[in-house]
Amino acid sequence: MSKLFNDSNKKGYQAKESRYDKMNYRRSGKSGLLLPEISLGLWHNFGSTDDFKNAENLLKCAFDNGITHFDLANNYGPPYGSAESTFGKILKKDFKPYRDELIISTKAGWDMWPGPYGNFGSRKYLISSLDQSLQRMGLDYVDIFYHHRPDPETPMEETMGALDHIVRQGKALYVGISQYSAEDTLKATKILKDLGTPCLIHQPRYSMLDRWVEGGLLDVLENKGVGAIAFSPLNQGILTDKYLAGFPEDSRAVKDGRYLKTDQIDEALILKVKQLNEIALSRGQSLAQMAIAWLLKDKRITSVLVGASRTEQLLDSLKALENLEFSKETLIKIEGILK
Repeated sequence: MSKLFNDSNKKGYQAKESRYDKMNYRRSGKSGLLLPEISLGLWHNFGSTDDFKNAENLLKCAFDNGITHFDLANNYGPPYGSAESTFGKILKKDFKPYRDELIISTKAGWDMWPGPYGNFGSRKYLISSLDQSLQRMGLDYVDIFYHHRPDPETPMEETMGALDHIVRQGKALYVGISQYSAEDTLKATKILKDLGTPCLIHQPRYSMLDRWVEGGLLDVLENKGVGAIAFSPLNQGILTDKYLAGFPEDSRAVKDGRYLKTDQIDEALILKVKQLNEIALSRGQSLAQMAIAWLLKDKRITSVLVGASRTEQLLDSLKALENLEFSKETLIKIEGILK
């Protein structure tokens, strides 16, 4: 099949035939869907203000290395919507012959457009948002559509009913939720199951430094047969060697204070990161690679969602898959640092 696709795309991008040789794929909960252990998120570096060629190279590099899952949201950019528009242009130019080899996801739940109908979890918002997302990307359907965050005001039956309706419309193959608590996840999965559209996957923030999911959510997902894909595995870049000697001018903490501020990185945190870095080096890994591997040691984690600003960074993240095993002694050392 791949050769047939390549033959139909001779003048454009041709994916490497070896793209599936090194990537491992995990089943999402009890579903029929397999996801790569590392997926690519388009939260940053795919907006209209970013370098289009660089974005194109990132997607090609990802797919050439077995990353079949590209994760978006309606408000990724900047400006809002532009990451989906960029992705749609690259999809049409380079990836159209490979559509059936890709898992494309998008989300709605955060602010997207002015007024009362462009935010949270109403049926009105979710269905309208997905229609707009499909138009921007030039798609008839997405593989996964998420509700991006819980809505404390809208009845959960309405939100989950909208997700069910979207699947029945053929606009998404699967649905998921993001950042729902263990308690709300139990409610959401029950509603969806009763409607006949099971919850495929949950996308929580999870890293060595942000472990809230261990307080019950992972157990719920396992019991209900729902997959998990962890985002922000490097805690906005803290779990790298970037801040070990101060604040680089090109770092996110300096350039973009929306998601990471310099005052969040104090001496106590840097000490922990330095100690973790020493363990990573003893394993023959960078700290970033170990942070990804640490998440994947748990078989309840279907995939880890990484971002990248250049292909070298993405290839570095992929090297995490070369060493996913942790000795009991190493895990005890890590726990001692993190406590």
